Amino acid sequence: MVASLPEYVDWTQPTLWISVLFIAFNPTAWNVVARNEYRNKTITRIFGGNAHYGCYFLAVMIFSFGMFRDSLFQHALEHQPRKQMLPEPFDTLVPAALFAVGQTFVITSTWALGITGTFLGDYFGILMDHRVEGFPFSILRDPMYVGSTMSFVAASLWFERPAGLLITLYVYIVYLIALRFEGPFTDMIYSNRAASKAASKKEL
Repeated sequence: MVASLPEYVDWTQPTLWISVLFIAFNPTAWNVVARNEYRNKTITRIFGGNAHYGCYFLAVMIFSFGMFRDSLFQHALEHQPRKQMLPEPFDTLVPAALFAVGQTFVITSTWALGITGTFLGDYFGILMDHRVEGFPFSILRDPMYVGSTMSFVAASLWFERPAGLLITLYVYIVYLIALRFEGPFTDMIYSNRAASKAASKKEL
């Protein structure tokens, strides 16, 4: 007999809902803050007009809140029913491999983009000269989001919490929604720069 979902997910645990709330909060908050920065330069003004300092500050905030989100997720898993999902030795090999690959995507994409490229520097007016096409962008359009999702799957399998897989599906949906807002806005920023350069050349 197939077990029902309630046997694997304890919906009464506050830690579950806190984790879900914070997972949605992070990309939503950073999108709002970044768009405000693009239009009003609020953070840049706080740092005396230095856009790089403002971007570094936001990078620290995003990274710190990301670590806090991960700790809340792990805490939520501790309060959820445990169920073996993979036979030995795959119960350790598969999550370890997923985590290693996922973190490789996250770290290499950060390396390729740099701090300002990774942490919304384009909203501060710090634009890249050209599109990054090397690894991991040569195989994935959004390697950081893919890698992060893989790490959530890995943690769920490692701690043998089916509820974690459900949360991971939610994470993936949140990322897809965030990309629908981030992608077009970023394209608009670079289109405006291209148009500005073209206008400057005409004036010459």
